[in-house]
Amino acid sequence: MLHQGSWFSSLITLSVIFSLLSLMLKSEGANHTVGDSSGWQLMTNYTNWTQGREFHVGDALVFNYNIDEHNVMQVNSTAYADCGRDNYISLFTTGNDSIIMSEVGEHWFICAMYDHCENGQKLSINVTL
Repeated sequence: MLHQGSWFSSLITLSVIFSLLSLMLKSEGANHTVGDSSGWQLMTNYTNWTQGREFHVGDALVFNYNIDEHNVMQVNSTAYADCGRDNYISLFTTGNDSIIMSEVGEHWFICAMYDHCENGQKLSINVTL
């Protein structure tokens, strides 16, 4: 037979275990469709698009675009600023790319087709926990 103190201690332990499990099994992050219904294209101000949005680890950026006209290149800050295409992190070309944000910090994306980046088709976001 358990004493009242033992029972209470067991209840606290179970509560802690369930709390930790729920944190570890955190639900999926949010999906952010870049450019909303306009998608990933020229003539969209992506700086304005990011205003008021929060990006967290586990969230997905969804890039929708015409594969004959655009792509998505993940780059570093220098390539973002210069629209450099030589040293990229990742290149996406499906027209419906879902990129999971797995790290805290700044992330940069450009369209590497023609002069699209130079004409503003680029996105910079800050990912937090």
